[in-house]
Amino acid sequence: MLADTLEQVQARSHQQLEDALNSLQIADDRLASAMRHGLLNGGKRLRPLLVYAAAEAVGCQWQQVDAAAVAIEMVHSYSLVHDDLPAMDDDDLRRGQPTCHIAFDEATAILAGDALQAGAFEHLAHADADIELRMRWLQLLSRACGAAGMVAGQAIDLNHVGKQMSLPQLQRMHQHKTGALITAALEMGAAAAQLEESERQALRDIGDALGLAFQVQDDILDIESDTETLGKQQGADIALDKPTYPALLGLEGAHQRAQALVDQAQQLMQRLPGDTRTLVAVAHYVVHRDH
Repeated sequence: MLADTLEQVQARSHQQLEDALNSLQIADDRLASAMRHGLLNGGKRLRPLLVYAAAEAVGCQWQQVDAAAVAIEMVHSYSLVHDDLPAMDDDDLRRGQPTCHIAFDEATAILAGDALQAGAFEHLAHADADIELRMRWLQLLSRACGAAGMVAGQAIDLNHVGKQMSLPQLQRMHQHKTGALITAALEMGAAAAQLEESERQALRDIGDALGLAFQVQDDILDIESDTETLGKQQGADIALDKPTYPALLGLEGAHQRAQALVDQAQQLMQRLPGDTRTLVAVAHYVVHRDH
């Protein structure tokens, strides 16, 4: 079931992301090309999928949350463009293609990331939704991708390269770096519904668990997979001497930790009022994916 749904989301997202880029009226051709390179070069489209899965899980329709799905993927893509820069992870390969600063140049990649981030918020501001929902989306996304969320996680990561980290420290880092945007995807997908606070808290807890499970699996794949399958350089974390879950828990312990987090998320999904089948399938996918 998820394979068909994921294919639908990827096709839907590609068209809507392309439309969103065209609507930005980008004033420089090279910048526009770099933005397209960073945004439309494939990818799992997991965050849009989570937006739609959360909408289903609270009784909403996909078309009610299309703008949220587009905006969060634009922010995610900007973050990848910047993460790959020489000053950050210094990667040459992303989604099986040269990273943005390799395909263009470092300055253009920085500007492309900046423009994708700004474009995400412009897209939400002009979404076909009532003002209260647009404001809620803007609040959720800005908090998740800023100094209280993703950017803080990246800062913690960079500050601990080559240093020892405890398991709670590693978890805190990834709750910000990876988990914040995943949680935001769920909250944005459900924002149009009238929910009890206990249901909203369940969504946040599901996001925390899936975000950590996703990162644990990423750490595992950095060891067990290969560059061609991953679409990025295998072994990059080890080469950069980054703290990882397998380094702290061992490979088998990391597998067990990822599965425990997914089990926790699936139990929490029982508290949601709508159709959670897609969300359950996504949770299973998080720890069984190969890239």
